Amino acid sequence: MMSRVWCLLLLASVALVASPATATEEVEKVLTLDHSNFSDVVSKHDFIVVEFYAPWCGHCKSLAPEYEKAASVLSSHEPTIVLAKVDANEEANKELATEYKIQGFPTLKILRNGGKSVQDYNGPREADGIVEYLKKQAGPASTEIKSAEDASSVIDEKKIFIVGVFPKFSGEEYESFNALADKLRGEYDFGHTLDAKLIPRGESVSKPTLRLLKPFDELVVDSQDFNVEALEKFIAASTVPTVTVWNSDPANHPYINKFFEGGSSKAMLFVDFSKDQDVFEAKYKNVATLYKGKGISFMFGDVESAQNALQYFGLKTEQVPLLIVQQNDGQKYLAANIEPDQIESWVKDYSEGLVKPFIRSEPIPEVNDEPVKVVVRHSIQDVVFNSGKNVLLEFYAPWCGHCKSLAPILDEVAISFQNDPDVLIAKFDATANDVPKDTFEVQGFPTLYFRSANGNLSQYEGGRTKEDIINFINSNRDDKSAQSSSSVEPESEAVDSAKDEL
Repeated sequence: MMSRVWCLLLLASVALVASPATATEEVEKVLTLDHSNFSDVVSKHDFIVVEFYAPWCGHCKSLAPEYEKAASVLSSHEPTIVLAKVDANEEANKELATEYKIQGFPTLKILRNGGKSVQDYNGPREADGIVEYLKKQAGPASTEIKSAEDASSVIDEKKIFIVGVFPKFSGEEYESFNALADKLRGEYDFGHTLDAKLIPRGESVSKPTLRLLKPFDELVVDSQDFNVEALEKFIAASTVPTVTVWNSDPANHPYINKFFEGGSSKAMLFVDFSKDQDVFEAKYKNVATLYKGKGISFMFGDVESAQNALQYFGLKTEQVPLLIVQQNDGQKYLAANIEPDQIESWVKDYSEGLVKPFIRSEPIPEVNDEPVKVVVRHSIQDVVFNSGKNVLLEFYAPWCGHCKSLAPILDEVAISFQNDPDVLIAKFDATANDVPKDTFEVQGFPTLYFRSANGNLSQYEGGRTKEDIINFINSNRDDKSAQSSSSVEPESEAVDSAKDEL
């Protein structure tokens, strides 16, 4: 989930170039699929690309004319490469979206062998790029390199390239390499050769070797363990730079995606590259090298290019130079206005558990007199857990259409209980405040929870009418006097320490 959020942040940082949609009388080349025909159509194709989209999605609207142009070109490819689309926002198609793990729009999937193999589309979003990418995907997973000219035609030294070097194109190692190339072809380019000397920066080898070429850190790394799982781990570890750079250069974007998809804690230093890049870069890389392989990945970001990241964390430009560490559990640690010479000692203190966590919260509102009360991260303890009331709490996003539709209904519910001292209707902006993740599971918006006065917490999954919600509250409420210290939210100490920091 988090990796998807960061990909969306990156996309938001880069303008999506696309021609405006124009009216056309031509027959659409993109197949329209839905729950009724999806399986039947996919099963008939060895290679088909499916876009999962939502009609309201701006990026989907920008992609549509490019996708249609690409479909028109690819319809004459031999063999034909078929492009299709599914309205994943349509209620009847939501099971398909769940089956294919669609978490944002647009998402494109490459389906092979009648749908038995599913691969993420990781290519361009404009027509020419889509065509070029899919032609490569429809061909062999690995290209044979017979000469230096072959190598120069397929290897871009600014990108990662993976080569299998073999004494002969047969045997267990060669089969494992082909299985790996087929599995990862959407992420990397592969080649195979009988002569390592044909490869740039090549050195001869005496037995089957997987050689990974990359434009950063050590430029060549080898593995001779041809267990497919071991090779995948080797590639995953080798394709993330010691320090990933986030700036306006599109060549860095694949590495940013890799950085956020990785399983380690993520240290991110944001500075103004126009003024401070040189001052911080060497110091930061020294620290990253020191902690390499110790569970922390490092990224160096230009604040101008990474504004969306600051917004995501609820931070401000005036806190730059800013170092923040996010753990896999979502916990964050912050050092604002850090100096170059302070980086190593701060990371050391963090790794030894001496840094207090940072918790993002909007200010507690001074006036809170609307029917639906505003709850922020720093007030959730008092309002929801210690108030002794029956609380219906909505987790929402300001941009969410379903949340906007629900808002007037919750207002009506709150007004109906306004003279009832034991019931409170509240809302929590989950895009501006950290959700207590050990207490609430919020994977979409709106998400509603009900906490009774006696401390029973449950997610509300009933109807969204005024009557449905009122009936649920009346059936699950508890009108006993306010509860004692037994109703303490698990993160209360962390919240208090965060308040002290702020």
